[in-house]
Formats: sequence, structure tokens, C-alpha cells
Amino acid sequence: MANVTDPLARTVHGKDPQNLIEYITRQKIYDSIYWKEECFGLSASDVATKAVELKALGGSYGANNKPTRFLCLTLKLLQIQPEEGILEEFLMNEDFKYVRALGAFYLRLTGRPAEIYEQIDPMYNDFRKLRFRTPTGWKITHVDEFADELLTSDRYCGIALPHLPKRDVLVSAGYLDGPRRSALTPLMEEQSGGDAERFLEKLAENGNAVAVVAMSERKKRKREVEEKERSFREQVMGGSSRDGRMHEDESDRSSR
Repeated sequence: MANVTDPLARTVHGKDPQNLIEYITRQKIYDSIYWKEECFGLSASDVATKAVELKALGGSYGANNKPTRFLCLTLKLLQIQPEEGILEEFLMNEDFKYVRALGAFYLRLTGRPAEIYEQIDPMYNDFRKLRFRTPTGWKITHVDEFADELLTSDRYCGIALPHLPKRDVLVSAGYLDGPRRSALTPLMEEQSGGDAERFLEKLAENGNAVAVVAMSERKKRKREVEEKERSFREQVMGGSSRDGRMHEDESDRSSR
């Protein structure tokens, strides 16, 4: 019974919430020592306490595809389906980055598209480091990179993520107010009237290395676009000239 979904839990995307994790991975979790010893009978607040102790993100690792603790706690959240208010506490927890990451991953699996963007977007302004356990080792990522992966990738931690419409689709449909508001937006509005190009130019003028590279790339792309447009116009004009000459030749033959 320890592996059964809470009978009061709602279906998610038309299925049992636990089935959002593939069967084989789920069985690996059920068989893991951490699940059997640490995840039995946990409430949502207990999961948060366990998440505070996390030291890394990750899916499965090693030759036997052993599940990480992060993945075990994700399955536990799917099993007990915490209330929305409790999930918000996970996402707003800026003291413990792995608690926040766990809440975001759970939301990405179960949430509505607009809700996912609204709740995960603020994490783009969080640049703290995260350890990530890969199948063969370790790597360092950051909270903002983690958020971007959730919003743009089809899989994360080895788990298939439900389809997420592009942001501009939701904006045009009225589900989102507009593009993501960057943390730099107030500064841009103050220093350059909201003109991103002018703001970047100012940073480059002040010697910001990243801005200098970005401006160089922008100018390069602009030249490439202009070159393509010029080439296209020449082709169109050349084609029009040939068509005109052919028409004149046909007219001359007809008059004869």
C-alpha cells in the first residue's frame, strides 16, 4: 500500500499522477532503500523537510540506474499531491534552493501551462549553483539554467516532460500578459528608456566585455541580414529584367 497514490488525488493529464514517471524508473524508486526507509508515510511538510537535506538534483545514475533522492521525493509528491498553497511555499522558498527546485520540477510535471510560466519565470533571477548528478558523474548547473531547461526541454532528470506550448502562443491567446520581464528591465527603463539596444550600447561603451561581444554579434547578424536582402533584391530585379526582355522578344516575333 506504500506505493499507492492518495485516493483523493486528482488525475493529471488524464492519468494517475505517479504514471508521469515511466514504469521502469518508478519500480527502481520503489525498490530503492531511500524510498523504503525515508519516504514511507510522508506528508507534504515532511517532504519539504527531506528536500532541505538534498545535496543535488538528478535522475538515475550508475550501472544499475539507481534513482537519486531528488527523483524519489518527486515521486512522493506525485503520490500525495500536495495542495496548491503548499506547492507555492516550495516555489517561494529562497532559503533552500533544492526545495525550490523540487517544487518547480513537480509543477512542470503537473501544472497548467500559464501557471508553469508564471511560477517558474522568477527563478531566472536566481543564480545560485546546483549540483547535478548525471548517469556517469557530476556537473554544476545554476537555478536559472534549471528553470530554462524546464521551460524549453522535453526531458529532464531522465523524465519525459508533458508538452508545454511556447510562450508567444500563450501570450497571443491571452493566457499570459506578455514576454518574460527581465530583472534588468527597471534598469533599462531608467538608463535608456526601455530601449534594449541602447542599453547594450551603453554597457559596451563602459567596457562590459559581455556587452561588447553581444554588440559585435548583433552587428554581424545585421550585416548578414542586409546582405541577404540585397542579394534577394538583385535576384528579383534580375528576374524582372529577363522577363521584360523575353516579353519584348515575343512581341517582336508576333509583329513579324
